[in-house]
Amino acid sequence: MVFGTAQVTVGKKTFLLIENESTYVPIGTKHRLGNPGKVPARLNKIQSGAFLGEDDTVRYEDDFNRDENDC
Repeated sequence: MVFGTAQVTVGKKTFLLIENESTYVPIGTKHRLGNPGKVPARLNKIQSGAFLGEDDTVRYEDDFNRDENDC
């Protein structure tokens, strides 16, 4: 987390991240980010491993009605 506060759900666990904190999302684990505050949250997403693409994203829920091309 770079700035602000983020509400993070990884699997069935939900928690808050603040500045200078981070978390790990295991491969294949459902995850979601939200901003519970009034200040915009800014973060860096870092991928690791042999595959570093975005075309493996599966949207289970989407509050913003994006289509598959927005992944």
